[in-house]
Amino acid sequence: MLNYEKTPVGSVAGTAPDFRGNDGSLVSVLRTLLFFTILMITLPIGLYFASKSFLFEAFLGYSNNDSYFYAAIVAVLAVHVVLALFVYVAWNEGSRQQREGKQD
Repeated sequence: MLNYEKTPVGSVAGTAPDFRGNDGSLVSVLRTLLFFTILMITLPIGLYFASKSFLFEAFLGYSNNDSYFYAAIVAVLAVHVVLALFVYVAWNEGSRQQREGKQD
């Protein structure tokens, strides 16, 4: 006869891991994501209008059409900086969580 072991339902091998006990890291990840989402929306738009009005038109004296072009370049560079910062923070956050997990 075959011998079947009786195991509790929650401890069946192959079930999805339970991440409810790890709420601190989930909140940290969501806070980081929310911060960079807000930064991604506000920084390029703010830099576009600020650089167009103050830097290129008022300070440097560029024409209206030229200031559109250069302000767009500033906004695109801001997007790239925010994306690079997000990747850097996410990479370090993942490695920090791995180090904390290995020490236990």
